[in-house]
Amino acid sequence: MQNLSDQSCLIARSLALVGDAWSMLILRDAHAGLTRFDEFRKSLSIAPTILTRRLAALTEDGLIEKHRYSERPPRDEYILTAAGQDFLPVLFAIGAWGRKHRNADGVTRFFDAETGTEIDPVMIDRATGAPIGTRPIRIAAPE
Repeated sequence: MQNLSDQSCLIARSLALVGDAWSMLILRDAHAGLTRFDEFRKSLSIAPTILTRRLAALTEDGLIEKHRYSERPPRDEYILTAAGQDFLPVLFAIGAWGRKHRNADGVTRFFDAETGTEIDPVMIDRATGAPIGTRPIRIAAPE
């Protein structure tokens, strides 16, 4: 994945940071309010070594910040940065794709906490207002 970080394509560069499932699931759980190592481990049933590596990478890449909440014993929590917070629409876009193209029976649903309505994300192009994926695209190499 590190080789992707040098690509001219921003999709490739971004996948170099969060392209594995564990990283995305950690970010999902952080958005749900989890902050501590043991909370992530319990939620994800992930091996401690893998979780340690993913948390370190997400911290190094600026998606979460590590904050010490106990000196004795030393304990840290992991808080989303602005970049990590901005990743939530990406997670919802992946979920919407899964709802459309994978079996959506018996899956977790997400609701707006204020209105109680189920979240149904739509990705649109800011300039045209058109839903992304409904119009042809052209890819331009960097200048």
